[in-house]
Amino acid sequence: MAALQGAFMLPHAVSLPGHRPPRKLPPRTRARAAVALWTTGALVAGGALAGCEYMYDDGWRPGQDATAAPPATQAAPSPEWWRDDPVDEAHLEDWLQESQMGGGPEVVHRGFGLLQALEIHNGATAVLPEGTYVLALACRSQRRVNFTVRNAEATLVNLSLRCGSRRENVIYLADESALTFRVEASSAANFAYRIIRS
Repeated sequence: MAALQGAFMLPHAVSLPGHRPPRKLPPRTRARAAVALWTTGALVAGGALAGCEYMYDDGWRPGQDATAAPPATQAAPSPEWWRDDPVDEAHLEDWLQESQMGGGPEVVHRGFGLLQALEIHNGATAVLPEGTYVLALACRSQRRVNFTVRNAEATLVNLSLRCGSRRENVIYLADESALTFRVEASSAANFAYRIIRS
């Protein structure tokens, strides 16, 4: 007993009626419970995702005599590559109608033409009154065409346009002013710009 005389001894705990002290589970039992819980969750998630499977059958099957596609290293031209080539002066008005850049009573100013490689077109409008305008730009070329539109104070549009589409910008002139246009192309191109009062 002499050996126990300086040791700290725990007093005996008294249990209250209806109260049970928390029971500690051994580490092995806790690990098993965690694995069982994780496995159950994985099975439930897997079952839920298995119901999301989607199969699509469009009815197409390659024929028995189908030929293999050409290797990916051999690039084939697009079937309508020629649609990006500029048209000559004789067909320019047809292209303007096709690209919806034709004239009309609501058109305030319009410019169009054919540029050779590295050629620059400069144009200007008469003095336009204050107001809101819609500026439409279009081109036809194998490469992009650069459009720059300015008034006396600032650059209103500075755009490198991919040909084959038409771009419309709304511009507001606070005072009456003339607009200047600069169109540049690195390869042969048709271009068109049109201003409509909004």
